[in-house]
Formats: sequence, structure tokens, C-alpha cells
Amino acid sequence: MFQDKKKKIYLDHAATTPIDPQVLKAMMPYMEEKYGNASSIHSFGQEAMRGVNKARKQIANFLNCSIDEVIFTSGATESNNLAIMGYIRYLKTSPVLSFIKRGIKPHIITSQIEHPAVFAVCQAMEREGVEVTYVGVNKEGLVDVEEIKKAIKENTALVSIMYINNETGVIQPIREIGKMIEKYNKASMKRAAPNPRSTCPNASGGRGAAPACARLCRQAGRLNPRILFHTDATQAVNYCNCDTKYLHVDMLSISGHKIYGPKGIGALYLKNGIHLEPLMYGGHQENGVRSGTYNTPGIAGLGKAIELISNPQDHLRIKKLRDKIIKNITKKLPDVYINGSMENRIPSNINLSFKGIDGESLMIMLDMEGVAVSTGSACASGSHNLSHVLTAMGLSSRLAEGSIRITLGKYNTDKEIDYFVEKLVEAVNALRKIAS
Repeated sequence: MFQDKKKKIYLDHAATTPIDPQVLKAMMPYMEEKYGNASSIHSFGQEAMRGVNKARKQIANFLNCSIDEVIFTSGATESNNLAIMGYIRYLKTSPVLSFIKRGIKPHIITSQIEHPAVFAVCQAMEREGVEVTYVGVNKEGLVDVEEIKKAIKENTALVSIMYINNETGVIQPIREIGKMIEKYNKASMKRAAPNPRSTCPNASGGRGAAPACARLCRQAGRLNPRILFHTDATQAVNYCNCDTKYLHVDMLSISGHKIYGPKGIGALYLKNGIHLEPLMYGGHQENGVRSGTYNTPGIAGLGKAIELISNPQDHLRIKKLRDKIIKNITKKLPDVYINGSMENRIPSNINLSFKGIDGESLMIMLDMEGVAVSTGSACASGSHNLSHVLTAMGLSSRLAEGSIRITLGKYNTDKEIDYFVEKLVEAVNALRKIAS
């Protein structure tokens, strides 16, 4: 679509980001002289493993967790699959906790606005006989903590709620949800304990605690050990506090290519003491949770990208650009609607609906002018379906059809924004003229 004579402006950073030159520099040695297999014990392998260990430490420092709680994956999609599918299948097959033998259906709670990498996994789990509750959101796109609490049942095994919505940029109350689940678990264990000082070992994440935990839970009348809490933090890493202890999460997914790192690499924070059934079997890498040859260049790049996470000054600059876009567009065009909470939102995201036009047509016209935006999740592009996120928020089909997502990055400039607004106004006016 892009023509050489046109400007090329990238405003789709929620889909992917350009790689930071410093990240590329950190990766290159592992594609050239340090190319050994990190699982090998000879000097080439040891050199590569030092790169893996360095990145693991960088990520652990960022997440405020132990290095053995960082599991490398191929990206957030795999991390989400491993967290959800891996835990549920473990519950179903564990000799101690076997849900199948006990005739119990595990129960998952998630939301109606999840990324396809979570939504589709939960649907797949339903086909395997798992019960799933999809809680709704309000018109601002926010999940209600009380609604999640109300959805908890005696067979609830897992709650998975995204940190930042990829379409609207709305920040979900992850810490509040985590604290609520933690409080619920402690109350369940307290009821199960034979005396006030007796606690569930698994409640604090102790290794090998599953049998004792299961025994206490059965005494309490619950059908499974404590409820685990997973969050997909893919869109949050650049802008939000991802301290796993602060968030009170048990599992957390991240991706490299959303934070100016390489594609094909991600990680899963897996709290000590939690068991997962692997999705892939092989060489027993990552403590047997995720087999496969280490992607050493990608891992090194992910570690460096985490180290370079943008600072508050970058956030302020991006927010000013975002506010400039909103101010100028709403000033020059009537019937423009901002989708999602502006108060609980990352600074890089704008989701707008334009009355009387088709969002995909607008996206194509902007693309012809050299500007890249999106109509929603990049993973669902081309499906021609209405955004499940916007419909869950209560938008009419016409407004959902007329939406686009604009997501800014650290390399965007004021001049680019001026050009974008100019071309967007022209395109919207042209489309409305055709429609009338």
C-alpha cells in the first residue's frame, strides 16, 4: 500500500513495535560468534547459557520474582496457552487432584473482552468439558471486581483477566482482583484448617504442597486447591507496574515484540509451587515446563528490551501526542466518539468511532496516504467480524463498524501527528460524502 512518495507513519504499536537498535545490538552476538546451543555443556553452550541467564535475571528483576519463576516461551500466545491449558490439564490428570476421577469439571473465570490468545483457549477448554464464565464489562470497558467474586464457585480453579485491553487501552483492576482472590483463598484455607494456626502450604506457593492443599480443601468442602490468578500483561509492560507481588498474581504473560524487542519470544511468570502440564515434550528445558532449544538471540533481546522499558518522561510525551490527536480530531469533525475510559487508560491508545463510516475503509484510505492504524486486534484482522470488545461495552453495530485503533510509540513525532490528523479528517469527510 505504501508508496515511496508518501510519508510512512506507524500508529499501530499495539500490534507490534519496531525493534530498538540497542536490543538488536544485544542480540547480534548470539547470532554470530556466540551461536552455541545453551543446553550444551561445552564452552560454546556455556557462553550461550550465560546470555540466557542474564536475560532471565533482567526479567526477574523487572517482575520482582525469582529467576526460576521465569519461563521462556515463543510469545504471549504460548504463555497464555501454557498458563490456562497447562494448569487445567494438570488439575484433570494429577494423581492427587484428578478432577476426572472425582467427576468434577474445573471452572475458569475470564472476561468478555480478552485477547483471542486467552478467549480462544477458554473456548477450547470448554470443548474439553471445562466450565467457563465470561464476565462482562461496563460501558467504559472495565471489569467489576465484585462480578468476578460473584462468579466464583466451589469448583473454580483459575481466573484469567487481561491487564490492559489491546483494543481500547483500558487498564483493568488487576491488583484489586488479585487481592480479592488471595483473601478468598485464605478464608477457604482458614475454614479448612483444624486450628487457627494451621494453614495451607500451597497458599504461600510452597513446592510440593499440592497433596496437603488438596486434603485441606476437601475438608473445607471446596473441590480444588486455591484459585489461581493469571493476567496477560502483554500491553502493560511498557506503561504499568508489573511487580508480581504488588499485583498478587500467580501467573503473568509477556511478549517481546510489543516492547521494542524481537518477535517470536515471550515469557511466563510462574509462581513457585504451581504445577503445569506441558504443552510440548522434549528436552526438559525450563524445568520440564517448556521443552525446545533455547532461542538465545530472542531471549537476549527480550532481556534487553525489558531493561530499556520507557520511563515516565516518555509516557508524558506520548500522552501529549495522544491528547493532541483527540483535541484536533474532535475539533474538526462532528460525531466522533472515544471508546473506553480515559481515566483508566494507558497513554498510547486511542480507540475512536466515527458515525456514518466504515472503519476498515478509513484504515485503507489512511494506509494509501502512508499511515498505519488498525480496526482492532491485529490477531483478528481480516475476520470482518465486529469487535467483541466494543460490543461487550455496549456499542451499537454501526459505531463498532466505524471504529479505528490508534496506538502511539516512542518514535512518533509532532509532525507525524499533524500529518495524520490532516489525512484522517480528509478521509472521514470523503467517506461520509460517499455514504450520504
